[in-house]
Amino acid sequence: MTPLRVRPTAAAALLLAGAAVLAPGTRADDEPEYPHGDFDGDCTVCHRDDGWTPIRLSPEFRHADGRFPLVGAHEIASCRACHRTLDFSKTDPSCVACHADVHQGEFGTDCSRCHVPRTFIDRGAMVRRHGETRFPLRGVHLALDCDDCHRPAAQGRMQFVNTAVECVACHLAAYQGTTDPDHEAAGFPTDCALCHAPTAWDQGRFNHRLTTRPCVDCHLDDYQATTNPNHAALGFPTDCEACHTPTVWTRTADGFDHDGRYFPIYSGTHRGRWTACSDCHVNSSNFADFSCIQCHAHDDQASVASHHADVSGFSYGPQTCYTCHPTGRAGD
Repeated sequence: MTPLRVRPTAAAALLLAGAAVLAPGTRADDEPEYPHGDFDGDCTVCHRDDGWTPIRLSPEFRHADGRFPLVGAHEIASCRACHRTLDFSKTDPSCVACHADVHQGEFGTDCSRCHVPRTFIDRGAMVRRHGETRFPLRGVHLALDCDDCHRPAAQGRMQFVNTAVECVACHLAAYQGTTDPDHEAAGFPTDCALCHAPTAWDQGRFNHRLTTRPCVDCHLDDYQATTNPNHAALGFPTDCEACHTPTVWTRTADGFDHDGRYFPIYSGTHRGRWTACSDCHVNSSNFADFSCIQCHAHDDQASVASHHADVSGFSYGPQTCYTCHPTGRAGD
């Protein structure tokens, strides 16, 4: 069969000449009307030689000369899904002609800005496009559904443009419900990003230098519950930074001059030889009470006494060591 090149002006003559390929229901003496408007193409690319229907797309078929390539889900869609009439020139090629715009025109009519033909839920293009907004998606926000933040308005439309980007817009309930510490009672700012990362809530990075609040405002429970040593019973000041650093509770602050005021534990022979206050201060309610023989125990007390025979008034006891060795060195 010789391929037929059909133009609207020659359609009737060519169809009458090929009686074997008359459209179903037409007579030889009829003058069939060419249905495809100004579409200019080879009939055999879409039609078989024994009838107009069903259509048969040959390998040479190129949809709309490449202006609208059929890829992804469009590749398996039926022709009638988009071409509501056989006059192809009347087919609207815009996405919204076939796809309901749930965004109500907020993003224009070009769906390909965020979506791909394969599927509407491919998030790659959406994430890249979101990166151009005031709120790039990072951490756990990458895994959220769009409507977790873009909630439908009262009329049922999805709200995207001008959606609030402040953390508290979505996390107000978490802010108000947190008790460790109580954010609301402590007057913490509602800018969650000051302390939290978008990967996990518990990865806080609170910068103490940004606040002028006394330590005890947030750490009173810690102060009252601590028993090693018992801060409340010993009457320790509630200025936590006098002994602690903002990094780790168990790390004594540089401002606490234990070496100069009491006994060298950060320098000399005792440096690195202890792990907690209770190593020496055996009475957590009285830090004036300490013991050396916790570490410097001697099974043969008589031998120790003999070694100190020339020491007037020597007796083997917990604080005797400190009396003669106030710096912790044997030669003192």
